[in-house]
Amino acid sequence: MNKSAFLLASLMLIVGLSSGYWLGSRTAPHQKITSEEVTEKILFYRNPMNPEVTSPIAMQDSMGMDYIPVYQETKSKSEELVGTVTIDAVTVQNMGVRTATAQHETLSHQVRAVGRVAYDEERMLHLHPKTEGWIEALNIDKTGQWVEKNTDLLSIYSPKLVSSQQEYLLALNNFEALKNSPILEIRQGAKALVQSSLERLRLLDVPEHQLHELKHKHKIKKSLHIHSPEEGVVMKIGAREGQFVTPATEIYMIADLRKIWVYADIYEYELPWVKEGDSVEMQLAGIPGKTFAGHLTYIYPYADAKTRTIKVRLVFDNPDLLLKPDMFAEVIIYADAQENSVVIPAEAVVRSGMRNQVFIVRSPGKFEPRQVTLGLESSGKIAVLKGVEEGELVVTSAQFLIDSESKLREATAKMLNSTNKLNSQADQLMPNNDESMGSREMMDHQGMGHD
Repeated sequence: MNKSAFLLASLMLIVGLSSGYWLGSRTAPHQKITSEEVTEKILFYRNPMNPEVTSPIAMQDSMGMDYIPVYQETKSKSEELVGTVTIDAVTVQNMGVRTATAQHETLSHQVRAVGRVAYDEERMLHLHPKTEGWIEALNIDKTGQWVEKNTDLLSIYSPKLVSSQQEYLLALNNFEALKNSPILEIRQGAKALVQSSLERLRLLDVPEHQLHELKHKHKIKKSLHIHSPEEGVVMKIGAREGQFVTPATEIYMIADLRKIWVYADIYEYELPWVKEGDSVEMQLAGIPGKTFAGHLTYIYPYADAKTRTIKVRLVFDNPDLLLKPDMFAEVIIYADAQENSVVIPAEAVVRSGMRNQVFIVRSPGKFEPRQVTLGLESSGKIAVLKGVEEGELVVTSAQFLIDSESKLREATAKMLNSTNKLNSQADQLMPNNDESMGSREMMDHQGMGHD
């Protein structure tokens, strides 16, 4: 009895509510409904694990997970950039989304590299004899010695030098005999012969003091001296006393170490920072507590095939000769600052293949993907040449999760556009019902008239 009464009361309640709703809808005044108040229409349902699997009705996959409904976009949403993601505040907080403001900054960079001390090639001297002969005496016989300009290095006996002295003395005697000749051509010829003989001795590097002695004493020297044309440190001695030498023999290598070169290798990604004239600092383990200042003078026009680095040349003053060739050093190149650049954290950039993009915060919980053109990067920050304006908020964490959802929505939008295009083409190909019926009636009428 109690059960029957309960069922009857429930039935009467349902009938009453239905009637009231029907009457209310009949008597309620008509109101204009805005686009925001329209309930979004569900187009289809998408598999949560595989977006390519869809269903026209709500269902569950093999794991018991509900399919995700895909709604038709309203006018306001369709105007948004494809791939824009909207996430509720709770999810944003759980994902740990952090943002940063794009702002104008001055980027500076320090390029660190390992350098190798080397000779200044413009201050190296390789001394060879101008004629073959035998070395009779070495006045500088130890490497590492400092020699001044015009220092007497060695004496050499050369038959060619002896014969050249004899020719010069004969030319001098001939000029003395003919200098008072009444014939101008004879006087000029005798003088020209003296000059050519003297020039030949000079070209053979006979020093001036020996030429002066030869001219005034008329005594041939068996051995002639070779002097240092420049000052520097003797780095190599290529011959010893009594050795037969030729013009191909390198007797001395002299280097001026008061200015040295340093070669350093920089990586390709650092190449845009450096340029000729940049200031450089250098420290060496063998000279603790001292910092050397120099500058970058040359960037070599090729890269090393094995290390993928580019060699640069640095120049340093070395008045105390502390820097020695083949020493290793730590080098810091101070690149010029890049001023007035729109800068964002480098971690905000999502790099995928040939495309670089960031996510801009359009409003709380709404993230818009934006392709960007990047500039130089330094100290965890990167310059944006195109795509981001000053003051915009960019996502710096959890952007990969947002990127996954953005790509998913972009793929869905492309699929919907393709479906709409196919439906539009199908509607254009289908004939109008009224026209087809009229054509059919006309055909029937003509058929009846024929009979």
